[in-house]
Amino acid sequence: MARIALDITSLGRRGEGIARGPAGSIFVPYALPGELVEADVNGAQATLVALQQASPERVSPPCPHYGDCGGCALQHLADAPYEQWKRSLVISQLTNVGLSPLVQPLFAAHGRGRRRVTFHVRRPTEGKASVGFMGFDSHRLVEIGHCLVCAPELGQALPAARALASVLIGGTASFDIHFTATASGLDCDVRGLSRDQEPSHADIAAISSRFGLIRLSINGIPAVTLGQPLIDCAGAKIILPPSPFLQATELGETTLLNFILAHLGSAKRAADLFCGVGTFTFHLARQLPVLAVDRNSAAIDVLMHAARHTQRLKSVRATVRDLFRQPLTAHELDDLDFVVFDPPRQGAEAQSKELAQSRIPSIVAISCNPSTFARDAAILVGGGYELKEVLPIDQFRWSAHVEIAAFFTRGSKRGQLTLKH
Repeated sequence: MARIALDITSLGRRGEGIARGPAGSIFVPYALPGELVEADVNGAQATLVALQQASPERVSPPCPHYGDCGGCALQHLADAPYEQWKRSLVISQLTNVGLSPLVQPLFAAHGRGRRRVTFHVRRPTEGKASVGFMGFDSHRLVEIGHCLVCAPELGQALPAARALASVLIGGTASFDIHFTATASGLDCDVRGLSRDQEPSHADIAAISSRFGLIRLSINGIPAVTLGQPLIDCAGAKIILPPSPFLQATELGETTLLNFILAHLGSAKRAADLFCGVGTFTFHLARQLPVLAVDRNSAAIDVLMHAARHTQRLKSVRATVRDLFRQPLTAHELDDLDFVVFDPPRQGAEAQSKELAQSRIPSIVAISCNPSTFARDAAILVGGGYELKEVLPIDQFRWSAHVEIAAFFTRGSKRGQLTLKH
């Protein structure tokens, strides 16, 4: 390891500063373009030691845990260049596959903050259990006092996590505690406990009552239920399964939904692929019949339960299907005229190939990964679709994560390669 001065020339995809070294790029977390820094360098990685010349775009980080906790990479960057950088993450990936669509300015969808959080718990060599987040690019746990990006509804999550850690850490070296803020209270799921470790029901029931946990699950199985964890989607009351997938912020979900509905047009039949518990399905079903598909059987079960108990919906059909291994074929899609797909980070490559061969007039793609989104977009464009509009959405403030909503329309020739160069 050597301590040297570095000129930072750009920001990397994870928000770290990049300098040129004798052997190639050197990545310096918490450094900004235009800065001269002193850093300890170990190969391509470096640790910022001191600022010799600061960027005028540098601001004071608002969180006392900044630089130790690895959750927020860019609290030191002013808002305008931060927004430009995050938008550029999407543009650069699209450019790499030969696409140059209209990319809107970044939409800040922080709202009241994130409604989901996961705390890591580690058993120390002595003393009480440690509860917090991981350090930047490491397995080192950082204990925190509070988190600025969490919604107020998660205010009791950290003290509840500490209380649970104190009674559960016994025979397990480490585990995670997931919290979701719902309309009826906090939902909690403890993941990673060893199978032979049976928590005291009296202890966890007392903690649930004390901190207002509407439900406490252990490894996905409800252990204490004081009520039903509910969310409302277009009037449908959805009872969430443990550790459900929801968009990180309520405003983020609303922004994505508004984008979808704005491009619905005169569609008569729709599909919601990778639908989860149906946060988009029910809004669509207020206007037209919907086919909902996901590989998570628990999510499909709660979706259909809500559909059966919600009035004035159009037809909702839901099916369990692994769209990675068994995508809906072009033939199966041909009776639809609008599709929404919102896959996990690995994207929807197999399903995109089938969509590219379909006759569907309009598609909205939702993604949390610019790289796999660009790949899937290129597949659709290669099949004759036109990428009309891209909206980057910032739900994960101060991080490198960006959500994407995109609108595709079927061109006049199905299957024709229309990549832009």
